[in-house]
Amino acid sequence: MKFAVLVNEGPYTHQASDSAFQFTRAALELGHQVIRVFFYHDGVNNGTRLTTPPQDDRHIPNRWSELAREHELDLVVCVAAAQRRGVVDEEEQKRNGKDANNIADGFRISGLGQLIEAGIQADRLVTFGD
Repeated sequence: MKFAVLVNEGPYTHQASDSAFQFTRAALELGHQVIRVFFYHDGVNNGTRLTTPPQDDRHIPNRWSELAREHELDLVVCVAAAQRRGVVDEEEQKRNGKDANNIADGFRISGLGQLIEAGIQADRLVTFGD
């Protein structure tokens, strides 16, 4: 089965991010295809490399980055939601005259068309969070 995953909530503030990660990992381990994980609304905060949880806590952005590296997973952060929340890659940094970027490894910034495309290509679009 082909899945697309939509994450609407940020790490550490809602169970949705952890649940989306666990679902995606399990689907991949069972041999399913995950076409794309799209991070929208506060979910874009899963894609910042500046997250620094306590040592005894899970590092959610790093988990996503590692999963993407292991499975060549496409992690897409919504550009409009990212701009509102200060999640910036090198291109957006230059385009908006910012002095830094903070996108985590394995994530990329793009538009809502990526979510639509994934929904069309997938057998199921699974949403986590409101």
